[in-house]
Amino acid sequence: MAETRDPTPASGPAPSREAGAAEPVVVVLVTAPSAEAAADLARAVVGEGLAACVNIVPGLRSIYAWKGEVCDDPEVLLVIKTRRARFADLRERVVALHPYELPEVIALDVADGHAPYLDWVRGRTRA
Repeated sequence: MAETRDPTPASGPAPSREAGAAEPVVVVLVTAPSAEAAADLARAVVGEGLAACVNIVPGLRSIYAWKGEVCDDPEVLLVIKTRRARFADLRERVVALHPYELPEVIALDVADGHAPYLDWVRGRTRA
């Protein structure tokens, strides 16, 4: 029996049918010192419509340089989903509420995804 090959180009999947037409969605990464601090941040940004969803991932170990020392600390990761257009407001709110002097707030563009989920994120984060 002949092997069937996937005709998808090596460069990856084709763009979603909504590419270019829909508002961009981003995933925002934020670290926090504890699950409680992460949950407080998550409830605030979801409750205020700045994020549609926040996953809280425990068990991180972060090694970083800070004020002339190499630090090694446990942390919790927040994975936040929102629209690109809401990122500036989200970042401002996270920085205002965060217990760290210099919180990590990094946005990553979503190249593709399950269209109904992305539409839900867009709808939930309307200003």
